[in-house]
Amino acid sequence: MNTKLTLTIEKEVIEIAKEYAKEKGQSLSEMVENYFKFVTVKRMKIKEKQLSPKVRKLRGIIKTDENFDYKQILTEELSKKYGV
Repeated sequence: MNTKLTLTIEKEVIEIAKEYAKEKGQSLSEMVENYFKFVTVKRMKIKEKQLSPKVRKLRGIIKTDENFDYKQILTEELSKKYGV
C-alpha cells in the first residue's frame, strides 16, 4: 500500500535528482523509496505471523556457510543496483 509523503528539499537538489532518476529509468518516488529501503534494511524484520504456512515450512531448509551474511550481500547488491 502506497502512502503520500510530502518533503521539503532544495529546488536544485530536486532538479538534479529528477535528472538522475530519469537516467536510471525510475521515478523520483521509486528512487526515494529504494533509498529508504537501503538505509533501513538492518531494521526490517520479517514477522513470523506474516508468513504463510507454506513459507514457514520452507524456512531453514537451505543451509549456508557459518559466515554467510545476507544483510551484507543485500546491501552490496542494492548499492550496485542503485549506484549508492
